[in-house]
Amino acid sequence: MRNVRPISDSTVRRLSLYLRFLEQAELQGRATLSSGELARLGGTTSAQVRKDLSFFGSFGKRGLGYSVSELATRLRDILGLKRSYRVILIGAGKMGGALVQYQGFRQRGFNIVAIYDLDAQKIGTRWSEGGAGGGLVVRDVRQLEGDLKKEAVDIAIIVTPAESAQPLVDRLVKAGVKAILNFAPVALTVPPDVEVKTVNMALELETLSFALANR
Repeated sequence: MRNVRPISDSTVRRLSLYLRFLEQAELQGRATLSSGELARLGGTTSAQVRKDLSFFGSFGKRGLGYSVSELATRLRDILGLKRSYRVILIGAGKMGGALVQYQGFRQRGFNIVAIYDLDAQKIGTRWSEGGAGGGLVVRDVRQLEGDLKKEAVDIAIIVTPAESAQPLVDRLVKAGVKAILNFAPVALTVPPDVEVKTVNMALELETLSFALANR
């Protein structure tokens, strides 16, 4: 399903939250949820819930709420979760290890198919089973382009020092990767047709410190 109207990142994040609440409701045997219930769970308003969903069509019936199973199915379609994605991770450090062990990636269809690093002591080591990329052998990042020629990937995750991130992203873009999740503490430059999302943990902590300081 393709939407021609621009959708903000904040709207997409709320859609992801709504889907999680709906999936919890499914497990509880709920048949319907109201916009008010979704709003309360998501810390927003009923009007915002209705507005977010209105970007993608008509949902629910007045006085009856939303069908849990039907809306969950539609949101999975909207969020692109009806297919699986091939993901590579660059940076086999502690944070990379934590990401690979997170089982939620695989449950959502994000399969880590390769792990890369530049450290000779890490290259060739096998990561433990259990997560999204468990059991994979760490590859030499210098073979990145050759691997991508053989088998394309959908998303790359960057978990490297700041000074390494932009050169790696330039290589990924040249190799055809169109979506990058960046954990390096640096702003990246990419062409307009490449999507980058940066996770800045220090920034997130500062929002919490602001909240504590201004109570």
